[in-house]
Amino acid sequence: MSGLHFAAVNAEGIVADLDLLPAAYRVLLKLRAHSEPGGRIEIDQVTIAQMLGLSRAAVNAALRDLDLAQLVKKQRAGVYQLNPMLAAYLSPEDAIAAVKEMPKGERLNSPGFVQRYKNAVTAYQDQLAEKRRRKDDQKRRQALKAVS
Repeated sequence: MSGLHFAAVNAEGIVADLDLLPAAYRVLLKLRAHSEPGGRIEIDQVTIAQMLGLSRAAVNAALRDLDLAQLVKKQRAGVYQLNPMLAAYLSPEDAIAAVKEMPKGERLNSPGFVQRYKNAVTAYQDQLAEKRRRKDDQKRRQALKAVS
């Protein structure tokens, strides 16, 4: 969008420290390129996948990674919101006002931001492992019942 010139911060260095999935970086850049002033994006996962030559599953995983990193939030199906510190604005005043409205803990430059992302990823992976364990346990119980 040619009218967008101002960002709240130069956040690329902070984002690089997160060690996101490679597809997540690509999705983030595509979303930034298609965002409205303030970071709102209307686009579905299928369209993102087609634009980037990725599977929908890869886009879904990338968006989950971006959500865990607090870089992109899903508002509803097909509508996403960039972190205000990554969004572009029409004026520097708009950019500054958006960041001032943010809770300090959600700011990309807040102390421990990268560690909070890593903790969120670990917690998510632990949740997935627990779900797999429960599913496997349930299958074993069903198999034992069938044998009895």
